[in-house]
Amino acid sequence: MPSIQQLRYLVALADTLSFSRAAAITNVTQPTLSMQFKDLERRVGAKLVERNRARVVMTHLGEEVSKKARVILSEIEDIYALARTQGSGLGGTIRVGVVHTLGAYLLPLVVPEFRARYPELRFYIREELPDVLMNHLDDGRHDILICPVPVLRRDFLWVQLFTEPFLVVLPYDHPLASQQEINRADLKGETILTMERGHKLSEQVSQLCEDVGASLSYDYEGTSLDTLRQMVAMGMGISLLPALYVRSEVEREKLVVARPLAGTAPDRTIGLIFREGSLRRESFEKIAGTMMEILRSRAPQVSVPDTES
Repeated sequence: MPSIQQLRYLVALADTLSFSRAAAITNVTQPTLSMQFKDLERRVGAKLVERNRARVVMTHLGEEVSKKARVILSEIEDIYALARTQGSGLGGTIRVGVVHTLGAYLLPLVVPEFRARYPELRFYIREELPDVLMNHLDDGRHDILICPVPVLRRDFLWVQLFTEPFLVVLPYDHPLASQQEINRADLKGETILTMERGHKLSEQVSQLCEDVGASLSYDYEGTSLDTLRQMVAMGMGISLLPALYVRSEVEREKLVVARPLAGTAPDRTIGLIFREGSLRRESFEKIAGTMMEILRSRAPQVSVPDTES
């Protein structure tokens, strides 16, 4: 049976593909790590890596075992966290995965309040694409995700946090900028900029373009919401951007303006997602509840469901 420390060595090696770097991040010498890794392969009864002077490559079995090892190590950390925080509220380090189009505009609203309420709690935050986030939650790299829901996986649970509308963002001198709200029919023939493929926002904007007869720009795809805002400011088109981003960056901008869509506006629902069998489910649900409470008081731009619902 592999030891817990050997599983840590395996995960470090899978992350770095380097014995020297893996040894450094696990605070052991390279000979010690190599010796322990050979013993791990002996216990498993198969090669987990292929190595030569130029590089280290994980075997297929090594990749699969390292994924299982991440989940095991995550659950062990859950046990330690439960023991440390028993009767004292939230604490420990929670690894949070968040979509690029949300993290920088949501987290500054909620993290200071979490810090004040739960001084023993730490968030380790990483931004990634939605599909990558799901894979990394599955293999134990993240404890929770904050991203669009619903999620159609039976092994994941999620709590709805809020619903966020999209607003039309235009150059300040665009003909539609003088209107207090934009009708869908007004978008016909307009060039609309959106995120690069892989983002849910891109899918939703593409569908809207199809519905209203607008032209989705394929020549210029944003890698961030800031990039889109800057392209709009340069007169390259208009865009639809989420309300929290508009609150943070657009309302103080002089070169662009934001206007709501008349009628039912496109939106996205954001949730907190975690693995079904997590030992820290109660903590994650408490984090979700606290986040919703904060947003009710600090972010009127989004719709937060009732706690009972």
